[in-house]
Amino acid sequence: MENTHEISTAETSLSSVNNCWIEAQESLKRRLILEDDFTWRLPTHDNGLEENARGEKLRYVGGVDLSFSKDDASIACGALVVVDLENLNVIYDDFSVVRLQIPYIPGFLAFREAPVLLELLEKMKQNAHPFYPQLLMVDGNGILHPRGFGLACHLGVMANLPTIGIGKNLHHVDGLTQSGVKELLEANENCARDLIPLTGNSDYTWGVAMRSTEGSLKPIFISIGHRVSVDTAVKVVKMTCKYRVPEPIRQADIRSRDYLQKHTGVAKLMQNSQ
Repeated sequence: MENTHEISTAETSLSSVNNCWIEAQESLKRRLILEDDFTWRLPTHDNGLEENARGEKLRYVGGVDLSFSKDDASIACGALVVVDLENLNVIYDDFSVVRLQIPYIPGFLAFREAPVLLELLEKMKQNAHPFYPQLLMVDGNGILHPRGFGLACHLGVMANLPTIGIGKNLHHVDGLTQSGVKELLEANENCARDLIPLTGNSDYTWGVAMRSTEGSLKPIFISIGHRVSVDTAVKVVKMTCKYRVPEPIRQADIRSRDYLQKHTGVAKLMQNSQ
């Protein structure tokens, strides 16, 4: 027979943690910037415009992701990758294998994953690395989130970096649903469009669904993270897509899985230390 007192205590404890996290999200959200706020400029094929434009050109675009052990879902490898926007080659990568103490709770992904990724960013910054990203792409949502503050927002505010959220799955926000967006993408009038605004019941546009490869019915979901408008976010994503997922995130995913596989000894030591 289950101990109802223990279950009740656990539920109360979880509710208390959730409330603390909501307060933390709301506090950080007050620092969120939803428009372009950077000194670099986007590359353009118009040389005349480039010559007259101010600021350095956007060149170093970061991507972050976590991969998880198949044997123990609490063991993860965080990856930070930087690509050169001129050719999309990887010019920097770094990894961290960790045991995550916080379980995944929908809506609170940042409290599980952000510390690992922030540590990788801080390490690169402290070393004054010349390829430190001017902009960061995050495998996770930005404002396309139940409380308008997903992992990409959290990382952007904490690291004070322009960030873009790239989701592979849609959060159900403001009446937006996976099935509803799928219907929009498949509608005859939208077949030739690569961008579908994600406008909710409130008439607020939370981001865009983008077909990053021709004819694809599996879009990615782009939303503002921090200090970047949705228009700029879309432009940068288009510049970095060879495949469905933008190259900085795709490489972070591939390389984190590869690193974790090659360092199974570290993962097993962590698993045995439970």
